[in-house]
Amino acid sequence: MNKDSVNKIELSKAHELAKLAEYAPGAVVSREIVNKGIGTLTVFAFDKGQGISEHSAPFDAIVQILDGKSEWTVGDKSVTCSVGEIMIMPANIPHAVKAVERFKMLLTMIKVKED
Repeated sequence: MNKDSVNKIELSKAHELAKLAEYAPGAVVSREIVNKGIGTLTVFAFDKGQGISEHSAPFDAIVQILDGKSEWTVGDKSVTCSVGEIMIMPANIPHAVKAVERFKMLLTMIKVKED
């Protein structure tokens, strides 16, 4: 079986990214929409006050805020991201996120190591 996939969205059709994951009270909802050998695209919806604890990834990650406002810790930096903004998180740097208000994001994980 091929590990590459496009999950549960109709192909060759326009989609509103922010509508691909819905808010749920007291929860973080995620929906992986593409999983390819070189990376993934996942839409997240965070209720206010929810977050993801500190972790790191072996690859660069790009976050695009689709709705709301979030507070990030990336290494020793604190970064606020709001709708319409993007942030690039470098590989192997610890990061965490918390929803200042409800927010949605598209996470693009690029699984290619640079030489």
